[in-house]
Amino acid sequence: MLLAVNIGNTNIRFAAFRSETDIITWTINSKPPRTESEFFAKFSNMYEPFGISKDDITDIVIGSVVPPLTLNVKKALRKIHHFTPMIVDRNTPSAIVHTSNQMGTDLYANAVAAHYQDYHGKKIVIDFGTALTFLGINDDGTVGGVVIAPGIITALNSLVGETAQLPNIELKEPKSVLGTDTESCMQSGMVYGFLSMVEGMIDRINEEAGEKCFVISTGGVGGVYKPLTTKIDTDDRLHTIKGLKILYELNKDSIK
Repeated sequence: MLLAVNIGNTNIRFAAFRSETDIITWTINSKPPRTESEFFAKFSNMYEPFGISKDDITDIVIGSVVPPLTLNVKKALRKIHHFTPMIVDRNTPSAIVHTSNQMGTDLYANAVAAHYQDYHGKKIVIDFGTALTFLGINDDGTVGGVVIAPGIITALNSLVGETAQLPNIELKEPKSVLGTDTESCMQSGMVYGFLSMVEGMIDRINEEAGEKCFVISTGGVGGVYKPLTTKIDTDDRLHTIKGLKILYELNKDSIK
């Protein structure tokens, strides 16, 4: 069984692939930073609640956008499983063509998953993560470019943290655009406000691309926005980690 690990700024997501469609997934917080020993202690008992034995894990792939955590996670998993996980990044070989020496592993994995799965034509991948990112990719695997904006939860935490009277809210569709109390006012801004930006960015990217792109959303809150618009074609919260799996499959023979 392959274990794919996506180390993000907010969460570390694990996905154990029993098959292409039978995927067991869970997350832990990325913060505060932990030592190798702390990760070892935390990881040692993480499989049992999901009906997995550590011996079921035969291969591990890690993608990370948090360099200080990468090595400690790798060492902890190696100590548990007695083999070395594969670490992938923007330089891991695939059919994706990009010219940036700054592209994050998550963006690269999003491009890989969009290109190798059954999506056709030009694509846009919207990642509703710590940052809200839009990645444009051509049908031949060439990355057209990227947009980076503040993530929804990041913006909400900032709004609540920097004000004296605004509460934390559930991120869900309000009953109307114009709110009648603090909670519904904030929900309108966070849901409809960001949705308007997302739809506007899709229109602008389509115009620049010269065609209607196929739009994939992913990330923690992508499922909130997909039902509210016809401009997002599909939502897959495991899109990024599927990209890590594809990178592993493409390169496992050369690594071994």
